[in-house]
Amino acid sequence: MDFLSINQQVFIRRSDGRIHQAGIIKLDGSANKIVTVEWNEGVVTRGKEVPLNTIIKLNPQIYDAPAAIRPSQNNTLVSIPPRPAQAQASGQGPKAVMLARQRIATAVMPATAAAVPRTVPESPKDDVVVEIERLRVKRERRRQVHDETRALRQSLKDADPKNPNWEIARMLRMHRMQMTFQPESFASTPTKQHQILVCVRKRPLNRRELNNFEPDVVSVPNRELLVVHEPRKQVNLTKFLEHHNFRFDYTFDDDCSNAQVHERTARPLVRHIFEGGMATCFAYGQTGSGKTHTMGGVFTGKQQNCRDGIYALAAGDVFEYLRHPKYARLGLTVSCSFFELYGTRVYDLLMPGKPQLRVLEDGKQKVQVVGLTEEPVANTDDVLKLLELGNSVRTSGQTSANSKSSRSHAVFQIVLRLPPMGQLHGKFSLIDLAGNERGADNSSSNRLTRLEGAEINKSLLALKECIRALGRQSAHLPFRGSKLTQVLRDSFIGGKKVRTCMIAMISPSLRSVEHTLNTLRYADRVKELTAHALAKGKLPAHKANLAQSNSLPDITSQATQHLECLYCRLGPGGRKSGVLQRGHRQLR
Repeated sequence: MDFLSINQQVFIRRSDGRIHQAGIIKLDGSANKIVTVEWNEGVVTRGKEVPLNTIIKLNPQIYDAPAAIRPSQNNTLVSIPPRPAQAQASGQGPKAVMLARQRIATAVMPATAAAVPRTVPESPKDDVVVEIERLRVKRERRRQVHDETRALRQSLKDADPKNPNWEIARMLRMHRMQMTFQPESFASTPTKQHQILVCVRKRPLNRRELNNFEPDVVSVPNRELLVVHEPRKQVNLTKFLEHHNFRFDYTFDDDCSNAQVHERTARPLVRHIFEGGMATCFAYGQTGSGKTHTMGGVFTGKQQNCRDGIYALAAGDVFEYLRHPKYARLGLTVSCSFFELYGTRVYDLLMPGKPQLRVLEDGKQKVQVVGLTEEPVANTDDVLKLLELGNSVRTSGQTSANSKSSRSHAVFQIVLRLPPMGQLHGKFSLIDLAGNERGADNSSSNRLTRLEGAEINKSLLALKECIRALGRQSAHLPFRGSKLTQVLRDSFIGGKKVRTCMIAMISPSLRSVEHTLNTLRYADRVKELTAHALAKGKLPAHKANLAQSNSLPDITSQATQHLECLYCRLGPGGRKSGVLQRGHRQLR
């Protein structure tokens, strides 16, 4: 405080970092040591209290100046020393006086000149300045990251310039590089003998989907697992893939032919009907997923080759089994019927004019289709003629997904009868279901198309419930839920004599991912298998069988074996346990 005075001009630092002069108006020499200054900004006078340490750092020239030029306590400079006596005595005149004054100035000025060019030490920055600098650096770093990301996206987009779905396609490629694929041939896979068999077939991308650069969002790691990669968006609109895992008895990729599908699905059922059972095989899926292609045959343009479909392949197996010595001695006769269910009405496809039929129950509580034609057949060519005749008059229409969509359920039945009374020995029902569609997809269609879709979905729901009740060995089968399940009642009632195979058809394109998930969830509810059982590694021996099959007879037998193991562990008193006895009674 001794070197400062009122009205003295000193340098101060503002909050925004600026440094300028201000006049001292107050000196606080207490323990706080505060200097109050003020200055003019235009017509406004501003003031500030500055710590003494800040004044010392910003004004070193005041404290480093020699004592000869420091201000005194009364704000006056130190007096200049008098002229030398030699100059006065010699009487040399004004010139001697000037030289003396120059020597005095030379003695005083070096100290002052040395103090002026001294650099001001950098004082610590205020918090506001530090925060502004931090935000600026962060903003520049963020802009740099955005520029690099934009350049990377542009380079990836330029690598596939015509593909609008290049980002999803890249994510699919990156994920599939991390997946483990275990391709297995069906020749090395044993045929499964379950009461309910659920399979999934993935069709290849068609020409329109390839032209639109739609990516394949379905992966088949092995013969039982299937993964659907659903594109999603986060809250910040960042795209990502959600992976849905499903497990079924068989999964057929887009390289499998109709013959390979038939070998694992319909062929085991042909042998079952020769042993006196009832079998049902149906194809389910959205419109345009390949149901008619699988059941009826491969299309070449608008012409269908019926020889490649499961209808004709199953018929060929029937005549092959007829020549087997075990069944040739039975003298079985083969006949076929072909009808469709359009809404709640039944039409015979083998009669001219496609007449409407009635579905009634006889006195033995058996459902009969009154007036249904059963054409006897002697070889596969006769079956192909019936198929061509029925397919030519089957009801079809145009939908949002397919220009020629099947709007009815087509049921082709192969019936084995015993001579001479024609007693029923076995029946094989091959069903090409109509394509399921969501109500949102039919919102722009006419009223008739919407009613068709409602009836189709109603019958498919009833079919699913009947199959689930069959797998659970339920005492009640809701076959009266729709006309389709009512006609197929004898295929659901009969216990172990009844076997069912479901082929779920899916489309792998990006546009159909929601339909694909709906189809797979429908099939998964028919027979619920754990999708992650294989990924967890090898299961124990007593759990492996349970993971491979969930049909009720298998589960019951395995649970009974488990109870027997508990009896052995508990010893002689184990069978007296009330809990175990109740569990055994429930299984029985």
